[in-house]
Amino acid sequence: MRTPSTMRIGHIIFGVSCAALALTACAKKAETEQTSTTTTTETAAATAPAAAPATAPGAAAPAAAAAVAADNVDTIAGVKLAAYTGDAKKGEADFITCKTCHAIEAGVNKIGPSLHAVVGRKAGIIPGFVYSTANKNSGITWTEEKLFQYLENPQRIVPGTKMSFAGWPTDPQKRADVIAYLKANS
Repeated sequence: MRTPSTMRIGHIIFGVSCAALALTACAKKAETEQTSTTTTTETAAATAPAAAPATAPGAAAPAAAAAVAADNVDTIAGVKLAAYTGDAKKGEADFITCKTCHAIEAGVNKIGPSLHAVVGRKAGIIPGFVYSTANKNSGITWTEEKLFQYLENPQRIVPGTKMSFAGWPTDPQKRADVIAYLKANS
């Protein structure tokens, strides 16, 4: 027998399932982008001369990747923000990826904190948002260059961040455009 409460539970389960499928689809796209970058990186590593081991023989490997220094803005690909001119209009279209978790309006926190006036702001200081310890203690100030590096691979810059976005490792122009959009809307 179908009662209103069992139908309501069915609707809730259906809604959660749809949301999970949507998130999975987004993750698959990010995974595909990450895989193509990994393949390029692996190819480059295979053709490069062998490097000395990172740890001494018998030493334990580090438990987690070390965060990139707060003042370091080197990207994996070696590209610099200065080589690109950001287009805020294109950045607005690219920001659609970010809108699921972030708002551009001041004081509007979602899954992620508001990105209003993020350029020049210290990491982990928006009142009312619960940051990961890694983000709060990163010592980062979100300069345009640091954002450019972060949007390439967020987990590389802040290991342990709650942000699950894989980044735009193969599209530095998109990173520059989103930064122009963030700057224009601060």
